Amino acid sequence: MPTSKQPAAWAGQMTASQPLDQLSVLLRIADALDRIAPKPMEHADLLRFPGYVWDGSEGRLDPVFDIDHVPLSALVGIEPQKQAVLSNLRGFIAGVQANHMLLWGARGTGKSSLTKAVHAQLTQEAQGRLALVEVPREHIGTLGKLLQQLATIDRCFLLFCDDLSFDEGEAGYKSLKAILDGGIRGCPRNILLAVTSNRRHLLRRDMVENERSTAIHANEAVEEKVSLADRFGLSLGFYNAAPDDYMAMVKGHLGALVDSMDEEELAREADNWARQRGARSGRVAVQFARHVATQKAALP
Repeated sequence: MPTSKQPAAWAGQMTASQPLDQLSVLLRIADALDRIAPKPMEHADLLRFPGYVWDGSEGRLDPVFDIDHVPLSALVGIEPQKQAVLSNLRGFIAGVQANHMLLWGARGTGKSSLTKAVHAQLTQEAQGRLALVEVPREHIGTLGKLLQQLATIDRCFLLFCDDLSFDEGEAGYKSLKAILDGGIRGCPRNILLAVTSNRRHLLRRDMVENERSTAIHANEAVEEKVSLADRFGLSLGFYNAAPDDYMAMVKGHLGALVDSMDEEELAREADNWARQRGARSGRVAVQFARHVATQKAALP
């Protein structure tokens, strides 16, 4: 008669202990990952810092302890833009439904500097009531997630999208457009957008002309994209500075160094510096002032 084979006792014990060993290893791995993983930001942190940088890929706001900015008084030749941005943001902090802002124009004319300078001014006035949140261009498509995180926080947030523009084939403008106006969720009352761009319509001129020339209905071809700029209630243009304003910027950034320099020589050097760079702007004035300061410091 055939005899049935009985499994060895040790084989049964080994099989029973394997799941326990694997579970122990997995628990240790999970514990190690918890220790090294960054803790999620709590709501209290969103009330603490003056600024944040949005990481859309991680769904995380990274705090900024000190925002780099120039004094508002150092921005010369853009008084109408100053007053418009100040008034709009003061109303926003006060609870009025303010306008989203598009600051457009030539490079280095003070668009970004004005945004950060006004934020610094209002941080003092409103005791930190307004936070600045930088949204990198590559994370524009995740704005919806950011709004969900900020909508329930008892604080005003200015979302800052610097040097924004869209090239052919990019769809990020659709996310921005829905938030500005047209989406069923809309934009929470405690959130406002400030976008800077070198392009009036956030698009390259050749993109606009190309779509108009190849479309069946030329006027409707770019309406969807061009209308994005129209959805900003406050649109402010920035231009190269007049010669007098440019010199005022230079002197303002040089400070006490001006007293030790010949005024005609300073004006001539500043003008040559601007000609070499092809523009008279706040950025060029800052760069020239730094150049003069380093030259003075290098003298024996």
